[in-house]
Amino acid sequence: MPKGYVITRVDISDAEAYARYAAGATKAIADHGGKVLARGGRHEALEGAARARNVVIEFESYEQARRYFYSQQYQDARKLREGACDIEIVLVEGS
Repeated sequence: MPKGYVITRVDISDAEAYARYAAGATKAIADHGGKVLARGGRHEALEGAARARNVVIEFESYEQARRYFYSQQYQDARKLREGACDIEIVLVEGS
């Protein structure tokens, strides 16, 4: 079965609010069987615009990744970052 990957690109404007979100999201990731492959760290734009922070989370399946994102636990965490960042999140099926 193909894995599911949640890929996030974000520019943070309120570090304190984002840290509260990150704590809640980290718990939701663990509770839904996710594995963080990349979080922050060194990066460079090879083509197109980049964001300051990039996160890649692996789940056992696309469906499991969707359940994580739409879970009440993650949605509660999302509320903590409202107005704290500009963010793009995509779900990708992969191997």
